[in-house]
Amino acid sequence: MALERIEDYGIVGNMSTAALVGLDSSIDFFCFPRFDSPTIFAALLDNEKGGSYSVIPEMTNMVCKQMYVAETNVLITRFLCGELSAEIADFMPVGAEDQRNVLIRVVRCIHGTVTFQLQCRPGFDYARVGHTACIETSDVLFVPTSGDCQALRLQGTEPLTVDGVTARAKFTLQKGGCATFVPGAESELTYSSLTLSTTERELSDTLRYWREWSGKSQYRGRWREVVCRSALVLKLLTSKKYGSLIAAPTFGLPEVPGGERNWDYRYTWLRDTAFTLYAFMRLGYREEADKFWEWLRARIQISDGSGAPLRIMYRLDGSTDLEETELPHLRGYLDSKPIRTGNGAHDQTQLDIFGEVFDASYLYSKYGHALPYEGWAAIKQMLAWLGDNWRKPDEGIWEIRGGGREMLHSRLMCWVAFDRAIRLAHKRSLSAPLGDWYKHRDD
Repeated sequence: MALERIEDYGIVGNMSTAALVGLDSSIDFFCFPRFDSPTIFAALLDNEKGGSYSVIPEMTNMVCKQMYVAETNVLITRFLCGELSAEIADFMPVGAEDQRNVLIRVVRCIHGTVTFQLQCRPGFDYARVGHTACIETSDVLFVPTSGDCQALRLQGTEPLTVDGVTARAKFTLQKGGCATFVPGAESELTYSSLTLSTTERELSDTLRYWREWSGKSQYRGRWREVVCRSALVLKLLTSKKYGSLIAAPTFGLPEVPGGERNWDYRYTWLRDTAFTLYAFMRLGYREEADKFWEWLRARIQISDGSGAPLRIMYRLDGSTDLEETELPHLRGYLDSKPIRTGNGAHDQTQLDIFGEVFDASYLYSKYGHALPYEGWAAIKQMLAWLGDNWRKPDEGIWEIRGGGREMLHSRLMCWVAFDRAIRLAHKRSLSAPLGDWYKHRDD
């Protein structure tokens, strides 16, 4: 059953997608196989229709706690009741060359003898597509009724059964006992025989990857543990394939419970990512900064000259098909409607993004690498457009929907854009129409 408080969820992922895991172990939100794919579990948005996946111990009045293994994105959910205790380790494998895009749950009994109940009922394509469930060998295969959705296979080291369209299991572990379960796309799930040793090896590889990544941080201040956790979350939301970074792994969660501002944030906002780029660089993560700059440079260079040379947001792969649609069949988080996918603000003009992007470019050149010739040429192209348009009304950082306005914040960030370009030109001795830039900055 979906929890009511968003703060009661942890997150696991593999830099391709991410899942939200509740304090009761229920996975109530999971877009698969990518961040911006349709959900297969969305009980967070509708407990009856959305779909969920849980492994819950049979304990009376149990206390649930959740934590991450230090300096990793491996999530531990612990269950305590008198002399009984158990835990579930949730993670998505990273670090191995043959990395699988799967979600692994390792269930352990720490003290006593504990019985667990597993239930898995997906809701394909934002719970718009039905499915069948059947036993195939010892696995459960969920087959969508629409050919546009991938089939989902659930494997486990304990016997699985099918109840209608739901997979179930009931098993008992004694102290030191362990079981593991893995859902994944049928086309990608290649365990010929799932064993505990297989998932333990993948857990070890994943822990090593995250610890080595965390160890690269150059931050040595007072709040190192908190800074490390924040950096791990940012890394989790960064696309391994493209280098771009999503604002959040969710959609449909309201600004105010019961309100209508329920936007889809599974995309790359240039503003947010520019600030993240600076954070990565200051922490010593140059590889992430390099990869994002390559992604951003491609966005600048493919500008066709019609309209602004940059959009405010993109999909992870840089595409711009972000048409906003509603999902009226879902109840919504705390009855907050409408639930939207896509984002209608994608074609807005928000002039402040040029300030954030140019500030990030300046800092990248200062702390990272000098800009290549093509990158500097693209910057001059953008500033030529900005010089002709910075006085115009825009929708601003608040993404208002009702026409442009005169935004003080946008004016300030346009000033930043020209100022940082001037600094960069002087610092790197680059050719530039400095007279025009000085004039626009002073104006």
